[in-house]
Amino acid sequence: MTAAANDERFMRLALALGARHLGLTAPNPSVGAVVVREEGGSPLIVAQGITQPGGRPHAERVALGVSGEAAKGATLYVTLEPCSHHGKSPPCVDAVIASGIARVVSAIEDPDDRVAGEGHTRLRQAGIRVDVGCLAEQARRDHRGHIMRVTKGRPAITVKLARTTEGLAGTRNGPRLMITGDLTNARVQMMRAHADAIMVGVGTVLTDDPLLTVRLPGLEDRSPVRIVIDSHLRTPADAKLVKGARNMPSWIVTTVAASVEAEKRLVQSGIEVLRVGADAQGRVALAEAMRLLGTRGLTRVFSEGGPGLADALASADLIDELVLATGRSARGQGDVPALGPVLQDRMDEMRLIGDEMLGPDLLMSWERA
Repeated sequence: MTAAANDERFMRLALALGARHLGLTAPNPSVGAVVVREEGGSPLIVAQGITQPGGRPHAERVALGVSGEAAKGATLYVTLEPCSHHGKSPPCVDAVIASGIARVVSAIEDPDDRVAGEGHTRLRQAGIRVDVGCLAEQARRDHRGHIMRVTKGRPAITVKLARTTEGLAGTRNGPRLMITGDLTNARVQMMRAHADAIMVGVGTVLTDDPLLTVRLPGLEDRSPVRIVIDSHLRTPADAKLVKGARNMPSWIVTTVAASVEAEKRLVQSGIEVLRVGADAQGRVALAEAMRLLGTRGLTRVFSEGGPGLADALASADLIDELVLATGRSARGQGDVPALGPVLQDRMDEMRLIGDEMLGPDLLMSWERA
């Protein structure tokens, strides 16, 4: 392999490692790191590291801790610029310099003001060769939550919608439409596991009474924070997510004008109620709500709130990724369009980044251009 091909090969491994812990490391990014050295003219993987649950230790320190003396003269592949500031742990650049690493291949610069190129600069000043930009587009996508939080003060928001072949998401009065199959449903469960929070509107709670948990075997403990956007605190006390609130973090975001008595009843069940301002229609001001979630350390929010919430998020220009699953025909059922008018307009400004067949279903993804 050429040197460039090897760089891509090991950076893909680092990205895959980082992706494993998405949803576990907030407010820190989930970084992947790989240490590689030449042995007999061929590259040898010495160690691998991932940012650990809770955000510490960082991936670089994990990998270098395993490498030991073998890191001397080796190359470190890392999906995000090593930190250069003192936080709850010492700077990773100090550990890289002390390890004897000869070269660092970094996918992207960290836009966090506390780093912002300083990590790369310090490495170069220590005589370490630094190459930046390998698989940068994928790294920016994987670290979107971190990037949005440190630059915009809010988490990245992924909206997932399901539609029939006729473009419908459900019925206003009638049973829930079961649109997608097992493979798509399993993929959505994995998306939940990789998020810091699952978010729905109160309409979804009233209509579907969802649990909003991860139900993949073995990943039940990956269920993230559950969030309901409920402008007037209409969430019933007997809703499934309220009943289970003492066992799983569950937040309701409402307006400052919502009923205090309703809040007390929900809080007694274990719900945490967060209040923000209202928009001109008296509904939760979504931009303010998302900034509040950013201050709570959330970096990745997975919205499954249906067409109404999706269109409201589009109106506030808060959608960073859209996942649209097209399943079976409704055969005359359904009267709720999956895509609202504002979201349809926003899609013209987004970039299609992938499509695949999952059994009979078509899964397509767009991102902010």
